Amino acid sequence: MKIVLPVHHFPPRYSAGAELYTYRLAKWLQAHGHEVEVVAIEDIESGDATKLEATHDHHQGIPVWRLSFNLLKAPQRELWEFDNPLLGEWFERYFQRQRPDLAHFQAGYLIGAAPIFAAQRTGVPVVLTLHDYWYLCPQHTLQRSDGGLCAAPPQNPLECARCRLWSYEPYQRLGRWPKVRTMAAKLPWPADGERMALRRKRLQAALDAVAQVVALSQFMASLFAERVDAERLVFCRTGIDVERFRGRTERGAGPVVRFGYVGQVAPHKGVHLLVEAFQSLREREQKIELHIWGGDGGNPAYVTSLQQKAGEDPRVVFHGRFSNDRLPEILDALDFVVVPSIWYENCPLAILEAYAAHAPVVTADRGGMAELVNHGEDGLHFRMGDAADLARVLQRILDEPALRTRLQQGARMRSIRTIEEEMHQLLSIYETARIVGHRAPHAI
Repeated sequence: MKIVLPVHHFPPRYSAGAELYTYRLAKWLQAHGHEVEVVAIEDIESGDATKLEATHDHHQGIPVWRLSFNLLKAPQRELWEFDNPLLGEWFERYFQRQRPDLAHFQAGYLIGAAPIFAAQRTGVPVVLTLHDYWYLCPQHTLQRSDGGLCAAPPQNPLECARCRLWSYEPYQRLGRWPKVRTMAAKLPWPADGERMALRRKRLQAALDAVAQVVALSQFMASLFAERVDAERLVFCRTGIDVERFRGRTERGAGPVVRFGYVGQVAPHKGVHLLVEAFQSLREREQKIELHIWGGDGGNPAYVTSLQQKAGEDPRVVFHGRFSNDRLPEILDALDFVVVPSIWYENCPLAILEAYAAHAPVVTADRGGMAELVNHGEDGLHFRMGDAADLARVLQRILDEPALRTRLQQGARMRSIRTIEEEMHQLLSIYETARIVGHRAPHAI
C-alpha cells in the first residue's frame, strides 16, 4: 500500500509519544514493503501569516514533508487552530498528486480538521489514531486551567472557551487572584462560546468522515463511544519491541531501592508530585534514590523548580535528555518506575516499556494509566494528583519486603503486546478503512 502518515511533529526536532509512535510505524511499514511518507508540522511561529511553506527531506530513510506557517499571526488564529485553510489546500493538492491508498492521521493537534476534509473530497480513506483528547478538549488533556479534570466535555461550550482563555498569559497571572477569576467567569463571552461550538461541530464532522478511529486505551474508547459509531471505533493497544528490553533477574535485592521517572519532564506529567513524595519517605534497611530521566519539553523553568524543590538532596538525580537507544539500560537500573501524571494519560509507553523490562510500575489511578497496572500484582495505584498518597504507596514498598517481592515477580510475569501483534491488527484496520472509506461521501 501507499500510505501517508500526517502527524503534528516528527523527529529529529521533536520526539514525544505520538512522534515516536509515527516513526516506529513508518519504519515497520517500510520494512514490510509498503510505500510510506510522513507529513508533519515543523514550525508555527515564523514566516507569512497567510502562506504555507513545505520542504521535503528524509529522516533515517523515511520521506518527510515538513510544513511551516505562522499560526501566531494568523488572521483568525482561534479558528485556524482547529480548521486551518492553508493546511486544507496543501493536503488537497498533495492527495490529488500522490493518490495514496490511505492516510493514517495521528491525533489532531496542529493538523486539525481541514486535511481530513481534503482527504474526503479526494477519495482518500482515513484512519485516525487518538493519542490525546484534542478532539474533545482544546487543552488536549481534559485538564482545566485551574488544574482540575473534566470527566467529559462540559455541555456548554462557553465553559471550554473560558477555560481556554485562562490557559493563556497574561490571564494565568490574573487568574491567581480569585476575585478576578470569579468576576471574569460571570462575564458574557458570546463570540468565544460560538467559536467553541463551531470547533465541536467541525471536529465532529471530521470524526464522521474518518473510516476507522483507533483508541489506544479502553478509557479513550469509552470517551468516544457516543461520538463514533461502534463499527468504526477500534481498540488497538500499542505494541512494544520486547527484544530491546532484558530486565534483570532480580530487583531490589541490593543496598539501594531506585525509583525512576522516564519521559518528558513537564507539569502535566506530575514530576513535582514525585519529587515531593520522595522527599517525605523514611529510609529503612535500604537506601533510596530517585532518578529523573527526560528533557524539559520546552519548559526549562519547570525543571528548575523541581531542582529547587529537591534542594541539596543527593539522592535525587536529574539526568536530562537521553538517546532512546539507551532506554533499556536506563530501565534496567531502576527498581520501580513511577508514572505520576495529573491528566488522563492514554496509553503511556513508559508503562509498557517498564513492563517489557520487568520493572514494576507505580501510577495514578485514573485514565489509561490505571488500566495498564494491576494494583497489588505488578504495580500500585495512588490517588491522582495527591503527593501524600503517592508517598504512602512508595513507603509501603520500602516497609513491606513481601509486597516488593510480589510486585517484582508480577512484573516479570507480565505479557506485553509485541509490535508484530499490533501491526497485524493495524493492517486489518487499514483494509477495513479502504472498504468503508470508498463508501463514504466525498463532500462535506
